[in-house]
Amino acid sequence: MALWITDDCINCDVCEPECPNEAISMGPEIYEIDPNRCTECVGHFDTPQCVQVCPVNCIPVRPDRVESREQLLDKYRQLTAAKALQP
Repeated sequence: MALWITDDCINCDVCEPECPNEAISMGPEIYEIDPNRCTECVGHFDTPQCVQVCPVNCIPVRPDRVESREQLLDKYRQLTAAKALQP
């Protein structure tokens, strides 16, 4: 399950640097999470780092993007393999 940032986001800038997959970026008004890059930190950490640091608890699980832990781990493997190929 990818995570998403709700409208409660206060743009405090603490979540973006915590994301090991670079899935978080500034959108038109608030930060956004790319569901194709979000692994909920599976492969990197035991818990999602953005959720840990968010001061307003505005990063829930995205209900329309349900993925198992194995699917998230597979996505992590694909992302890290692609990153290893970059110069």
